Amino acid sequence: MDFQDIQQLVIDYGYLALFIGTYLEGETILVIAGFLAHSGYLALEWVMLTAFLGTFAGDQTFFYLGRWKGISFLEKRPLWHSKTDKVFDLLHKHQIPVILGFRFLYGVRNVTPFVIGASKIHPLKFFALNFLGAAIWAIAVGYLGYTFGQFAESIMGQVKKYEMYILGVLVAVGVALFWRSTHKPEE
Repeated sequence: MDFQDIQQLVIDYGYLALFIGTYLEGETILVIAGFLAHSGYLALEWVMLTAFLGTFAGDQTFFYLGRWKGISFLEKRPLWHSKTDKVFDLLHKHQIPVILGFRFLYGVRNVTPFVIGASKIHPLKFFALNFLGAAIWAIAVGYLGYTFGQFAESIMGQVKKYEMYILGVLVAVGVALFWRSTHKPEE
């Protein structure tokens, strides 16, 4: 597979991969997409919109799963208790900031919408705050990836020569972080 093939894959499936990635997790794939937008393979405004739609849809889904299955589901998963207890505690003390900013909290980002749903927060309240939080997150993290591309270009000059190496490193780091977040050793 040569450079043009990889470039065409990114152009053809970049937004779909971004949507799926932000639906499930988020940060790393959005930073990569922002970098690709800086490199000219994707459009930054579409990257941000796609990331917004993906994270918003994913969080709404997990919120409703939490409302539906709720506490009974969490009680059957003792390994989740340390994270869910943190989220319940934060939610009790700082409800609005938690709903707006949970995407920025490493280690509890994935379970938070489920816990918020289990806590019986009104769906319209979550919808509005989730909408705003998803928009802030998509713009901030998307722009971070774009800025990373600018920074890399200013340091290395013609980033086009090195972009596949940079992309490879970003993808490897993303895969490692994803693996780490899903395969924590039992305590």
